[in-house]
Amino acid sequence: MAKISTFDDWIDYFRQWQKDIGYDPAVLGDYKFETKLGELHSPEIEFGDFKGQRKWERVGQIPNQSIRDALMNLIVYQGDTEFASVEQQKNLLETAPTEYDRQALTRVNSEEMRHGWQMCYLLVNYFGDSGKLEARKLLERRAFKGDRLLGSFNAPVNNWLDFFTYTEFVDRDGKFQLTMLSHSSFAPLAESVTAMLKEEFFHMFTGHTGLTRILRAGKVPLPVMQKYFNKWLSTAYDLFGTNHSSSANWAYVWGLKGRFDEHEAKIPADKEKLNDLARDHYLAEGAKLIDQLNQFIPEGQPKLYAPDLKFNRSIGEHVGKPYSVAGELLSPEAYKKHLTEVLPTAEDEQLLNDLFKEKDWVIQVQMN
Repeated sequence: MAKISTFDDWIDYFRQWQKDIGYDPAVLGDYKFETKLGELHSPEIEFGDFKGQRKWERVGQIPNQSIRDALMNLIVYQGDTEFASVEQQKNLLETAPTEYDRQALTRVNSEEMRHGWQMCYLLVNYFGDSGKLEARKLLERRAFKGDRLLGSFNAPVNNWLDFFTYTEFVDRDGKFQLTMLSHSSFAPLAESVTAMLKEEFFHMFTGHTGLTRILRAGKVPLPVMQKYFNKWLSTAYDLFGTNHSSSANWAYVWGLKGRFDEHEAKIPADKEKLNDLARDHYLAEGAKLIDQLNQFIPEGQPKLYAPDLKFNRSIGEHVGKPYSVAGELLSPEAYKKHLTEVLPTAEDEQLLNDLFKEKDWVIQVQMN
């Protein structure tokens, strides 16, 4: 690829990325890609060592290179998730159970593309040559090659149960990350993610209502549905980072990324447990959502649940350890067998594909 000099150059690469991953822009209709900025929570830095100072409007105002590098890294990771999710989901366009679902997926994809566009706008226009290089690299990595930056965004989204569970739980992590970044000491980032948050809520709505419609239809076996919860929740736990994270600590000290409840927290931040606390909020919210879904399951049938925090982890203190979905430590041999019992298998996918040939596996939604 040639060097990117302006954001218009990057847009040319964005169009090429759509072509390379096989995403026909005509599917998006008249959707207009543009940068959007929301309102700041405060014009002043809200926490950390620079609390009370004006938020930085330009990279040149940031006190040192370490802070600039950490800020750019946060933007790169956020942008990478956005483009990756499109790559994961694009194969579902032709198998939507209703026209409503196809349009919902198209909207989710278009907004995820725009969120990646927004992050690249920041990289190209604020971070000089290094930002332009990173913006280009965001369009070169591929989820289906396994080289996206976070494991969740390399995992396959093979069917619509995958998609609804993904948007319920992985996009919900996105809400948490964007909320924490909305308090950033770098004003252009804070303004960008407040606008993105407004769009993110539709993605989560799509997931929750989709799962509700599946349960109401009563055709998908609950044990199979549980396997997809195990798949996506366990990887969503990883998205909050490691316990006792030094990078989270410094991001807070520098005012780059706040707590999920920064706007209402009454006590000082425990900077040694920032990722843990955010994950705790996520777990509590997820438990409420699963309780809501369980209201649609008839009495006497197994209820859905969240897997134990130690299960199937790819980062942190439990990485690679053979804990069951219930949190029980197993032998390596028993764990290997356990994974085949609690995560989706090829047989499960075939069962779903057979179900999906009929339209009654999910409650139908008619377009207005």
